[in-house]
Amino acid sequence: MASAGAPIARPLDVRWIHGSPSAKHNTDPDIQVHEYDEHTVILRQNKAIHYEAPFLFLLFGAERAVLIDTGATTEAEYFPLRATVDGLVAKWLARNPRPGGDYPLLVLHTHAHRDHVAGDGQFADRPSTTVVGADLPTAWAYFGFDRDAEATARVDLGGGRVLKCLATPGHHEAAVTYYDPWTGFLLTGDTVYPGRLYINDWPAFGRTVERLVAFTESHPVTYVLGCHIEMTRDPG
Repeated sequence: MASAGAPIARPLDVRWIHGSPSAKHNTDPDIQVHEYDEHTVILRQNKAIHYEAPFLFLLFGAERAVLIDTGATTEAEYFPLRATVDGLVAKWLARNPRPGGDYPLLVLHTHAHRDHVAGDGQFADRPSTTVVGADLPTAWAYFGFDRDAEATARVDLGGGRVLKCLATPGHHEAAVTYYDPWTGFLLTGDTVYPGRLYINDWPAFGRTVERLVAFTESHPVTYVLGCHIEMTRDPG
């Protein structure tokens, strides 16, 4: 499934769900599923379930899949993240059968704020699943950023899909940005998104933005995708 050359930007031809006048009468799905391509899924939590309505990303490789962030709600009753991911994995495996059947899932995070890690527990007992904690000691040790915060870590999903991962503190001390050469997505978490940005460490944030700008000068980016879209006073 290796891609050749620069990624091609497909249209993000989707209208994101944005809540309803009454949560009680909300008819939108608990999780909006948008299949960007055969191997890339963007998920959005329903705003009527949690006002943060974060985005999550499920990326498939030949050897394993990665879920980036787990949303803002713990209870599967209200936020059926694992069931949704399991269904998407089963669908992908039906199209891309593997000998032996084992297909690992890796759960990573953009940072450790509650609205990005609340669903971790849904995956605690899932077979062939590794959940890497989002806190600074755990996450940065996994990527090797505890030894070199300027390093570019790599997460190999197999089949030529290798994510590049950057330590990008500022909004949160353990923030990580992911670059996916397959799609050209730059997944910036809460570091860059269309809305009001909350900065915990201004000097670190300045260095992070400079690093991301420099990174994009040598890597073709199709979309910069953060984890939120803030609402305005206008419906829709």
